[in-house]
Amino acid sequence: MLCGTRAAAAGRLLLLRSGFGSGFRRHGSGMAARVWLEPGYKCLSDEPVRVRVGGLSPLQPVTMRAGLSDEKGETFGSAAFYRADERGELDLNRSPSLGGHYTGTEPMGLFWSLTPVKPFSRLVKRDVAGSPLRVHIEVFDGHDGDPQERPLASCVNERWFMKEGVTRIPVREGRVRGVLFVPPGDGPFPGIIDMYGSVGGVVEHRASLLASRGFLTLALGYFGYDDLPKDFLNLDLEYFEEAVNLLRHHSKVKGPGVGAIGISKGGDLVLSMTTFIPHVIAAVSIGGCNANTLGKLHYKNITLSGVGITLDRAKFCESNLIDISEVTNNPKDEENKDCIIPLEKAEGHFLFVVGEDDKNWNTPLFAQQAVERLKENGKNNYEILTYPESGHLLEPAYFPFCYASFHRLVGLPVIWGGQMKPHSIAQIDLWPRIQQFLRKHLEKQSKL
Repeated sequence: MLCGTRAAAAGRLLLLRSGFGSGFRRHGSGMAARVWLEPGYKCLSDEPVRVRVGGLSPLQPVTMRAGLSDEKGETFGSAAFYRADERGELDLNRSPSLGGHYTGTEPMGLFWSLTPVKPFSRLVKRDVAGSPLRVHIEVFDGHDGDPQERPLASCVNERWFMKEGVTRIPVREGRVRGVLFVPPGDGPFPGIIDMYGSVGGVVEHRASLLASRGFLTLALGYFGYDDLPKDFLNLDLEYFEEAVNLLRHHSKVKGPGVGAIGISKGGDLVLSMTTFIPHVIAAVSIGGCNANTLGKLHYKNITLSGVGITLDRAKFCESNLIDISEVTNNPKDEENKDCIIPLEKAEGHFLFVVGEDDKNWNTPLFAQQAVERLKENGKNNYEILTYPESGHLLEPAYFPFCYASFHRLVGLPVIWGGQMKPHSIAQIDLWPRIQQFLRKHLEKQSKL
């Protein structure tokens, strides 16, 4: 990987440049180098593009760089070393990277390897409707080409989060707070509730992409947003049931049931929703726990305590990063028996997504315990996807890998786990599988 000095230089350069467009210039051989994208320069952020370069000298060594600035002004950059073929051309679908942020033939490597110039920054797309992520792609002469020099060629890929025709509707109905994304057309569409974890607020980028793929999706806030509670230490499942009913009664939602997807704390919430709320019939838990975590969860006359933590098990690593993977207590310990979600009561279906190198908590153990409980009760209403060398933050395809960032509850940067390349490949594999699982259990329904 590039050292901080070179990455910082690339980041400063990105801030100085504007109006990249599709660019080219003549180099020493007198040929005009050009970089272009197929099928075009605009796409959804979960779509691949084919990066090609022409007009180079035969076998010319070049450095490909990519970079973007997010909505907070934080810069992210990546670089890889290539060699043109005998015709002076490069095709990232076929040409292997010889070094840099990644090696081997990785058509989208420049995108998923985008690394923050400021350590421990996490890329989050907030304005999904108004602007894309603009990824600047440049070609420099030589391996480890100096980013202070003028590139041989450049272009910009606009990566959007809402397909044309998707409607974004803020929701403030009853107690429910969130943002609804409605696909274009008359429907009916499978309905999905989408939640994130301890980051709080409403995170929209996954929900907007799901809507772009034909799911009517509610990005649901449950704390730290609008007039909702400031934390999740005392949640009531009736709030989530109200959101479920709002969604399933939408005129364009195919019912009678809906699905739910959550990551981290959102992962155990969607398991609880599927267990206790009859109309949640498909749940995707990404890096979730088989027990209610931290605060209490109430539903009618039932209360699930929150599985506790033991802070002494936190590990301080390099650069003052914290590994909290062993902090959460084992749900199967006697004192935590009132925390475990009684998944065997659910009539819906579960998809457990496991990153084997999850450093937020012991996701492989939690998924194993969940599956064992279902099997012991004669249930087979589950699927499990396990990804080696993958961490906690499994996002939609091609989203840049985040190894560590600030944790709202811990108050310091924590390690999320995973290795860049296998984690990114896992995201590419996972994203269509999530959609297939949800369609399998939602599209076959009939509206009552």
